[in-house]
Amino acid sequence: MAIEAHATARYVRTSAQKAGLVLALIRGKDVNQALATLRFTRKSVAADVAKLVRSAVANAQQRDGFGGDVDRLFVSACYANQGPSQKRVRPAPMGRAFRVLKRTAHLTVHVTERPARAVAAIGAGAEAAPASRPRARAKKTAAPARRAARPAAAKKAKAK
Repeated sequence: MAIEAHATARYVRTSAQKAGLVLALIRGKDVNQALATLRFTRKSVAADVAKLVRSAVANAQQRDGFGGDVDRLFVSACYANQGPSQKRVRPAPMGRAFRVLKRTAHLTVHVTERPARAVAAIGAGAEAAPASRPRARAKKTAAPARRAARPAAAKKAKAK
């Protein structure tokens, strides 16, 4: 049974769209590879996401039944939902005011333990399953000639 854990950071001061770009970089990767990717990502939200991945790994380690091998954990899902926006007012020319939205996001990272690879017992199932043969490759045919033979009259005209 695979262990699954998650961590959520709420009210992170970035837009959900910008955070989603960073989260797309680590989706499906091993935890160590995801942290290495985030370390060299030039986005300010990458530090918050790295902290969140570490928190999800710590949550997985606390679960009952965890195998103890962090290298088997991978980011199974990660997403950014929109949080509440702070409304601010910015002065504009001629007595007007522009509205500024300071967006927030709720970030969530799910980590899952990869299942252990099943090792087949030697000779146990050899009779039941026949050995698969490699598929025969299709022969490549020669590409048709692109240039048709020129008429004799065209050749003579070009020679003059």
